[in-house]
Amino acid sequence: MHDIRTELTASVWKILVPAGSTVTAGDEIMILESMKMEIPVEAPFSGTLTEVTVGEGDPIQEGDLLARITPDSDATS
Repeated sequence: MHDIRTELTASVWKILVPAGSTVTAGDEIMILESMKMEIPVEAPFSGTLTEVTVGEGDPIQEGDLLARITPDSDATS
């Protein structure tokens, strides 16, 4: 299982993929909002989105945990 963390201070605008879903590398899993800009958060590799640790509207700080993903057995991390 691998953590997906934010690289900026923002708020969670929209969660696009619920926990338990299968994702492909590059799929947008949520959108953050910072200074009126929308910043997509993409799956770094294919696998299962095991956990989403934030909710829509939550304020987040740099380094905060957003989600956890379990890679497919053939994915590289």
